[in-house]
Amino acid sequence: MKLQSDRILIEIFRNRFQAIADEMAVVILRTGHTVFVKETGDFGAALISESGEVFAAPVSVGVTIMVGLPMAEALRRSRLLGEDEGDVFIANDPHLTRGMATHLSDIFLWKPIFHEGKPVCYAVAFIHSSDIGGRVAGSIAPSNYEIFQEGLRIPPTKFLERGEVNREFLELFLLNVRIPEQNWGDLKALLTGLSTAERRIKDLITRYGAAAVQDRIRGVLDYAEAEARAIITRVPDGTYTFWDYMEGDQFGGGVVRIKLHLRVEGSDLHLDFSETDPQVRFAINMPTYSQRGHWMVAFGVVNWLRTTAPGITYNAGLVRPVHLHIPEGNLLNPDERAAVGVRAATMFRIADTISGALAQALPEEIPAAGSGQGSILLISTPDPATGKTRVSVVQPLAGGSGARPTKDGIDGIDFLMGYLRNIPTEVIEAEMSGVLVLGYALRQDSAGPGRWRGGTGIELELQVFPPYATITNRGMERYIFRPWGRMDGAPGEKGRTSLNPGTEREQDIGKIDVLSLEPGDVLYLATQGGGGYGNPLDRDPDRVREDVINGLVSTAQAGDVYGVIVQNGNVNEAATVRERVILRRQQLPGGAFGFGPERLAYEERWPDTLQTALNEAVAPYPVPLRSFLRDRTVRLAEARAERGEKISVRMLQELIAEVRRSLTQHRGTGGDAAQRGSC
Repeated sequence: MKLQSDRILIEIFRNRFQAIADEMAVVILRTGHTVFVKETGDFGAALISESGEVFAAPVSVGVTIMVGLPMAEALRRSRLLGEDEGDVFIANDPHLTRGMATHLSDIFLWKPIFHEGKPVCYAVAFIHSSDIGGRVAGSIAPSNYEIFQEGLRIPPTKFLERGEVNREFLELFLLNVRIPEQNWGDLKALLTGLSTAERRIKDLITRYGAAAVQDRIRGVLDYAEAEARAIITRVPDGTYTFWDYMEGDQFGGGVVRIKLHLRVEGSDLHLDFSETDPQVRFAINMPTYSQRGHWMVAFGVVNWLRTTAPGITYNAGLVRPVHLHIPEGNLLNPDERAAVGVRAATMFRIADTISGALAQALPEEIPAAGSGQGSILLISTPDPATGKTRVSVVQPLAGGSGARPTKDGIDGIDFLMGYLRNIPTEVIEAEMSGVLVLGYALRQDSAGPGRWRGGTGIELELQVFPPYATITNRGMERYIFRPWGRMDGAPGEKGRTSLNPGTEREQDIGKIDVLSLEPGDVLYLATQGGGGYGNPLDRDPDRVREDVINGLVSTAQAGDVYGVIVQNGNVNEAATVRERVILRRQQLPGGAFGFGPERLAYEERWPDTLQTALNEAVAPYPVPLRSFLRDRTVRLAEARAERGEKISVRMLQELIAEVRRSLTQHRGTGGDAAQRGSC
């Protein structure tokens, strides 16, 4: 009888904790000031145990990937500073919080919730600031190569002391950002959310007692862990290997591989990223400190768990079985000087990589890849009325999600970025005077064909009239390699960007880093479609007809790829039967993954063995030299490949030696250090 009573209490507290987290998030949403908070919802909220684990977080408001947030180091530092009733702490530095913050734009506040002079738990919330200072408006540019270019670094600091604002800190903070009034407004929204959570937790303590609340915090964490382990045990034991790519082409870094060995042992998952490429000299590095179940890595696992069991208890118990193995100097565990602003792009690709590994273990359950892009289009213009700079996010640009084993993908949004909302056109034009949205629609023929097609990408076209307007667009990916299909499904279409389309000044500009616009310039962006699932020739012809009528699939693609002949809005059944017979005869054998011709061609030049050998060859060197040796060697090898030579391990060894010799030719200029293996 006691066991049943305990389960009832656990369920009661689980729902109470969840309601508090949800209410905290809604308060922040309704009181936020920047578009990126009040419209897009790029903020987070959670309740934290004394040991630093998330025991409740929102599931439908704000950033809903927070259960693996590692808070232990931040709490250790706030305790060293001294915690009193009414204190609130602030930080955004990834390294002094050991991966709680992962780039400087995420400003975290946390508050101890006391009872009789002792903390019972903590409330934490963060906003993604639209500007935190740094080299460019909006703070984040993909070409940033060190963290010092990305804005103001805030160590764990008392923001409120016994309820009073630390005015010296606030003045320092607001002097270093381009939108001080909006940032201060967002911080006040966070403070309101934390106070709301504090009141609700104290109501629980009054009703049940502090000891009972803390006991149920432990109970709901243990309960979620048990639920997660029950699902994981369904996965056959073994090691499943998969890799995918980031695209560093615009920064001279070539492509960057994320390689995972997923080892399943009973109810534990070991995510070994030790063969992922070294950290790079642009802003896609992700500081995780290899923390178990880290929120920016394990959310790929959490998404799978929640899809498998939608009602699963949502807290850090879900990531207790997830162990990370990431060496220092790795893309996912960089040193403290590395630029990290675009780490979200890496997060999305990690999730794709986890899905690819799980698909080998559970082939009938895992969808195709989504667009794999979560880029944030941001614009800054001078404000002629005030002389200040206006800065705002225009739109979070995702593409379609991957097709599912029994359903099409979702159009215009990737599963991985589903927690961010699009911004209404009217809001953009009101916030940024002189910016006109010319078009915002779904992109035809972008979805990966399949029995179940992928979700379509989107098209955004805007015109900018103010002088000295600057655009940044971080996280643009899948411009080289397509979102992969599954089980004979085709990959989705790649991204595309052009300036002044349809005019004499039209340029295909590819990915954007920092783009200066002339008054009247028009920018066009087209995002990727998700991969398809299953053979396109098995798709229901009526579904193809509906897609043609809705403008998602052209009549040409309907016939050439799906073998469905649509005429005057109807399916020509006889012609469709004939066309499908012809296409099946011509169809090449498919497979579990449809990567597309670009990736197949790349891996013919750079097979797994060569990529692994290159990383092993540069691994003994210090991180800055390692990055240089790798990038320069890849460039030289590609040049030889263009002349018809085949890249080999021996060639790579020779090229590394050649690059090293070039560094040591002039003594007194760093050559001696390079010879000694230091930098």
